[in-house]
Amino acid sequence: MTHLLSLKPHWSSPGEPFRHSWEPLANIDQFHWMTRADVLEQLEQAQREIGIRHVRAVGMFDDKLRVWAQGPDQFHFKNEDRYLRPNYQIIDYVMDRLLKIGVRPMYTMCFMPSKMADGKSIIWDNSHTRPPLDHGAWSEFVKNAVIHARQRYGVEEVRNWYFELWNEPNLMPSFWGGTQEEFFKLWGVAFRAVKSVDPELRLGGPSTARGEWLEEFLDFAQKDGSSPDYIVTHCYNNDSDSQPLVPFDGPASFRVKDSPHYLGGVVRGVEKLLKDRKFAGEVHWNEWGRSWFPYDPQKESALEAAFICKTMSDVSQAATYFGYWCLSDVYDQAGYNAETFRGHYGMLNLQGLRKPSYVAHQLLHRLGHERLGCSGGNELENAIVTPTAEGHSLLVFRYPNGIKDPVQPGTVEITLPGQPKTARLFRINERENNILAHWRELGSPDYLSPGQLSDLSGVNHPTASLGAVAIEQRGEGWVARFELETPAVALLELT
Repeated sequence: MTHLLSLKPHWSSPGEPFRHSWEPLANIDQFHWMTRADVLEQLEQAQREIGIRHVRAVGMFDDKLRVWAQGPDQFHFKNEDRYLRPNYQIIDYVMDRLLKIGVRPMYTMCFMPSKMADGKSIIWDNSHTRPPLDHGAWSEFVKNAVIHARQRYGVEEVRNWYFELWNEPNLMPSFWGGTQEEFFKLWGVAFRAVKSVDPELRLGGPSTARGEWLEEFLDFAQKDGSSPDYIVTHCYNNDSDSQPLVPFDGPASFRVKDSPHYLGGVVRGVEKLLKDRKFAGEVHWNEWGRSWFPYDPQKESALEAAFICKTMSDVSQAATYFGYWCLSDVYDQAGYNAETFRGHYGMLNLQGLRKPSYVAHQLLHRLGHERLGCSGGNELENAIVTPTAEGHSLLVFRYPNGIKDPVQPGTVEITLPGQPKTARLFRINERENNILAHWRELGSPDYLSPGQLSDLSGVNHPTASLGAVAIEQRGEGWVARFELETPAVALLELT
């Protein structure tokens, strides 16, 4: 049975400002990946196609970046005569190239150089997560790193960066080998180190998973005199499995396991908490998505595209930035891909092919910056309606009750303000604007030949569905009608 979704935009009502909060921030797994030409090319592509302006990548202070190490001149030194010193050459290499392509860094001060750590606590890639042995020495290290950046790139440029201390310290011992008290102490030290260089630099925290520690962090920072310039936290829709004690705003049915609305409830809960605390700074959800699982084939499906559009329709105005996790499959936290597609995090695969999640961001990018109201939808299927310079753009999403529900056929009807000159429809579904469908037609090869990659690249850009929209006159009005299954996304552009 075909399900009909009938939408009635409020064409004559005044609209509201509509910030593209999903655009400015992209995530790369680890800072060292940005020494690769292909990752830099993917960032340049994303800057051009979906509007990113900042990139976040943890591990800037890892040993592999050689930021605190001995030099080659000590080759003949006795062990007792060898010494460590700062080395920013690799960081500078990355920063130079980011700025050249028009992307600014989130300067993420983690993890701990191993020779500064007070003990051994490492994660899968040998990043060290213990607190510093000497907070004074670490403070000087941070201060010198910031001074170097300011001297190299200039005061005004660096004031446009964001500074961040750590990544998910509440996931102990995975990302933080100390206690909450020890992390808060490190925050205070970092805050004073950064601000001693320039009080105008922006430092945010606590960068926790699941929206946790916010009240405790704000209480500490207020007493310590180190209140953050902006709030950073993360959430995934399947974080509901862990039943975190986080702020939540929404009905009890939205908080249960597998609810499609869990992430939105957390975002609104944090928004309310910060409003009650009279926090006036920016709020960054710089990791978010439907699933935090490193392997989840549905992340490479139209379901993920529909979830992105549904969530941004719901809560995109409730924070400053939403940085989807993550941009690229160049990634090695739970294993490096040996296949072209393998249910991994990235919106772009290893070869830079655009998955449905990336195309969803491309369609969102085409929307205007004012939103009109719309009747007839609900929390799972609805539309974002925006005026544009040429006419109007309507982004329609259909999301299932359960992520394992079978694909359902459907039809969408939209009342129009008049007869349009043109109507163009882009769809993301199981076949259209879905590179995995083309890859499967090739036999799902794990390794693409140069010819196969060229063929897939040739069909890997948003393509309108020819003849898919019917414009019908009904009485004195006009209606646009097209097919749209569940889950799926459609962008209707009217001129």
